[in-house]
Amino acid sequence: MGMRRPFDPVAHELDPNFRLTKFSIGMDCSVTPLRHGGLSLVQTTDFFYPLVDDPYMMGKITCANVLSDLYAMGVTDCDNMLMLLGVSNKLSVKERDVIVPMLMRGFKDCAAEGGSSVTGGQTVLNPWMTIGGVATTVCQPNEFIMPDNAVMGDVLVLTKPLGTQVAVNAYTWLDQPERWNRIKLVVSEDDVRKAYQRAMFSMARLNRTASRLMHKYNGHGATDVTGFGLLGHANNLAKIQKNEVGFVIHNLPVIAKMASISKACGNMFGLLQGQSAETSGGLLICLPREQAAAFCKDIEKQEGYQSWIIGIVEKGNRTARIIDKPRVIEVPAKDRDGELW
Repeated sequence: MGMRRPFDPVAHELDPNFRLTKFSIGMDCSVTPLRHGGLSLVQTTDFFYPLVDDPYMMGKITCANVLSDLYAMGVTDCDNMLMLLGVSNKLSVKERDVIVPMLMRGFKDCAAEGGSSVTGGQTVLNPWMTIGGVATTVCQPNEFIMPDNAVMGDVLVLTKPLGTQVAVNAYTWLDQPERWNRIKLVVSEDDVRKAYQRAMFSMARLNRTASRLMHKYNGHGATDVTGFGLLGHANNLAKIQKNEVGFVIHNLPVIAKMASISKACGNMFGLLQGQSAETSGGLLICLPREQAAAFCKDIEKQEGYQSWIIGIVEKGNRTARIIDKPRVIEVPAKDRDGELW
């Protein structure tokens, strides 16, 4: 896939500050009070285009991404999932027969990891491959955490590293000499393949443990970091807060070597500005300062993956910003032979 030139509102005679992403909603899920005593229906849907080559992993990533919105609300149990599949009519019958069952199996296996099951969905033929789903659960009030309770003095914790979009793009450039030549001075082929694997497994990982621990450590609200990048989602979360607070981000945990690639490409991803799209990223959680370190320790003990305190909640006007020269944390800090993380 070639890179598009950035969308320029002015070229279309729109206001220079026009951002399509401003028209997204604040909450990750819809929460509907039911007619039946004190229960709420929590529901979310999501779909996108394939971004890794392995159909099984793509199925898992899609399912993890759908569930992520429930987890951001502190909902750890999903009652039911549906799968949505747009199968490209450009696939041959043979290709379709191989790929579709693998996609479905990945989705189903990931749902099972989340303690849920896939009971239906819809498959259509169209020109593009799209893959997505719906997750539904019925909750009592204490089972979800509204995202709008951040207070001054909270810290911001992020549970997965950034840089997935850079990693999957760099991987496709291995076959494109004119693109590869721009970045081969800063990374090796091996670096790129490894980053792609890291991104793939990170995207397929559920945010369920993080969601559970939000209850244990008194989380004041969260969002998952996906298509609008870290800053976009941080802004969405800040915008809906009850208190007059603002988020300031100091640290950016990034999949190893992805910051170098981003810089070598003239910053076309906006990675260090928090603008690079992520897919099925981590949860960004507002936690009481005195509990954040314990949260990070606990999640690492349970999952074997790091989380990071990346910023603070201060008095403000419900916006988020990243400081001028944020500290980039390479993840992992150093390679261990034969291990991804």
